[in-house]
Amino acid sequence: MFEGPVQDLIDELGRLPGVGPKSAQRLAFHLLAADPADVTRLQDVLQRIKQGVRFCEVCGNVSEKERCRYCCDARRDPTIVCVVEEPKDVLAVERTREFKGRYHVLGGALDPLAGIGPDALRIRQLLTRLGGTGPAADETDIAEVIIATDPNTEGEATATYLVRLLREFPGLTVTRLASGLPMGGDLEFADELTLGRALSGRRAL
Repeated sequence: MFEGPVQDLIDELGRLPGVGPKSAQRLAFHLLAADPADVTRLQDVLQRIKQGVRFCEVCGNVSEKERCRYCCDARRDPTIVCVVEEPKDVLAVERTREFKGRYHVLGGALDPLAGIGPDALRIRQLLTRLGGTGPAADETDIAEVIIATDPNTEGEATATYLVRLLREFPGLTVTRLASGLPMGGDLEFADELTLGRALSGRRAL
């Protein structure tokens, strides 16, 4: 335990996801020894994040304007919407260079144990968007929704809940990202669930 502001900084850094006690201590002492200009620059960036970053009125992705760059891009297909949990998932899909549609960010996944229910996510906004109303009323009719939630308990529960709701929209195609064996992996090291999904999701060659 250290005295005063140093320990306060360690405590606050330790609250960040993925930062343990030792990492928090190392970061705190790095900042303590850093040039004042570097610390000021970091402080300014953190302040701008809270003041200048907003969420896209259509998809919920982080944005500097009312609409993010994906929703403003006329070259992207407005009839296909990929539903993800967090803004970071948008970047993961973009890195594939395979998806040319638009996005909808839920802001998390269903987790009743943590008190996260449907009302805590942007599910209502998705339904409004599919109904052709709200900020996205100018979009072409959406023909397909790709559910790209994480392949874990919360993500699966969210996907199942969304599928049940989206069945109410006639003519809408609802798909789920395939999950299976990673490239470069060994079959013998695959867990039963992953291998089972790879078998059920097999395709003709």
